[in-house]
Amino acid sequence: MLELWSGLGYYARARNLHRCAKTIVTERAGKFSADPVETAGLPGIGRSTAAAISVFAFGRRAAILDGNVKRVLARCFGVASGDSPAQQERSMWALAEVLLPENDIEAYTQGMMDLGATICLRSKPVCDACPLQPVCVACREGRQAELPRPTPRKALPERTTSVLLLSDGRRVFLERRPPSGIWGGLLCLPEAISESATSFARRQGCRLLGTQALPPITHAFTHFRLTLQVLRCDVEVISLQARENGCEWLPLDDVAGAALPTPIKKLLLSLDR
Repeated sequence: MLELWSGLGYYARARNLHRCAKTIVTERAGKFSADPVETAGLPGIGRSTAAAISVFAFGRRAAILDGNVKRVLARCFGVASGDSPAQQERSMWALAEVLLPENDIEAYTQGMMDLGATICLRSKPVCDACPLQPVCVACREGRQAELPRPTPRKALPERTTSVLLLSDGRRVFLERRPPSGIWGGLLCLPEAISESATSFARRQGCRLLGTQALPPITHAFTHFRLTLQVLRCDVEVISLQARENGCEWLPLDDVAGAALPTPIKKLLLSLDR
């Protein structure tokens, strides 16, 4: 599965969706619950997604609050208080719930999402075509660009780590990342923690022929920015079998279709063999 997901990001989401499917099959007889609270307890499904499932699959009266709906509500009702982001989120949920109609919940929910996706756009909203224009606070006061108030962005922390790129010109040595955490479950270059390149290569059944420091790779995650210091190690493979659990020699010709993080895949595809 991760081979198909490689390059799309959100690897934890892929793992959670897989866990969700298995949970539904093994613990819930292959059926979703109509209750949004119960559905929100499944891996990878949050409050808004659970509500959408309940609305469209079961016709249940439940509020969603995705980005599009949040934008419509914030502009229409002028939600821009000085509350903390958490307090403002609670206020938006309360507003979304109190506005729910008694009937035609599917049409209402789809309409709110479509309104935000096609009319109440983040930039250049099409206010003249909006059915909420007569009651919209943002339109009346010319505050469309101000609302919804963006969450202040914090400076991303910086992390740096060193990795080894062992290659014999035809294959590259890779290790499988742990199931959780950064790039969970993907193949990646091994980290150089305290062991020398010579010693590491020897443990993998290789003789080190030479090394070259490659330009560093910077990759931004949601919560931090990572810089990889890459040391290319040209080796002669004495014993092809990987000596470490979860490690393998991947033919460079197979890199494009492998389950690799995007920056690592780009690096390997650009190698001068």
